[in-house]
Amino acid sequence: MKKPYFSIAFLVFIFFVSIFGSSLYQVSAYELNTHSILLPPSIEHPMGTDRLGRDVLARIIEGSKVSMTIGIMSALISSFVGLIVGVSAGFFRGTSDKIIVVLIDLFLTFPTFFLLLALVSYVNASVWVLVFVISVTGWMGMARLIRSESFAITNKPFIKVLKRSNVNRLKIILKYYTPILAPIFLISFTFGVGGAILAESGLSFLGIGIMPPQMSWGSILSEGKGVVDIAWWVSFFPGLMIFLVIYSLVNISDYLQNVTNQKDSMIHE
Repeated sequence: MKKPYFSIAFLVFIFFVSIFGSSLYQVSAYELNTHSILLPPSIEHPMGTDRLGRDVLARIIEGSKVSMTIGIMSALISSFVGLIVGVSAGFFRGTSDKIIVVLIDLFLTFPTFFLLLALVSYVNASVWVLVFVISVTGWMGMARLIRSESFAITNKPFIKVLKRSNVNRLKIILKYYTPILAPIFLISFTFGVGGAILAESGLSFLGIGIMPPQMSWGSILSEGKGVVDIAWWVSFFPGLMIFLVIYSLVNISDYLQNVTNQKDSMIHE
């Protein structure tokens, strides 16, 4: 399978822009200009201006900090929670596994996005509140995948021997489970980043996500929906950034999954 060089390069570029973009493109993302309202893309404003005369490119650069922070942190937390829960269920089994399965099924009973809406409606949304809320609603898929794989690892003869030899359980998990589960963790993490960015964008688009003066790609996209018929660029560029990031993450996830499947088939052969 072709390696996703473009996707990796694009994500590295976005990560670089989110950190250093404001220093390289020194235009205020907050400055109002009544003489530059809804200007189309030009040399002076490469992505145009919004209905308050603010530079869209500057706002997208500023919004990338929030969107990428929420995406990466939410995915990290939910993936680690899913990893811990899944390994615990697969390794200890018995009562622990039954309790964890009930907990996972309980969370999966509620549609994720409506659960997000319910949680956000009771608190004032901010970056870290959204990270927490998205993490709470995003660990179940990872936990189920890890649980299934952990069961298979636990059934291996050498793991049974190690358990009966009273080898430290944490040492067994770190030394033997971690290398096998690492590809699944990476795949889940890349999907998690994309899912978190989409979740935040959806909430911000509905007006219950990131609030001014903070901004994210989702909130910028939402600001442009009222003028999309006369100023397409206000919504188009943040929407394009969301699409390209999600596409790149999915592309990388597919590649990692194919590599993992090829290794598994070689091992079975």
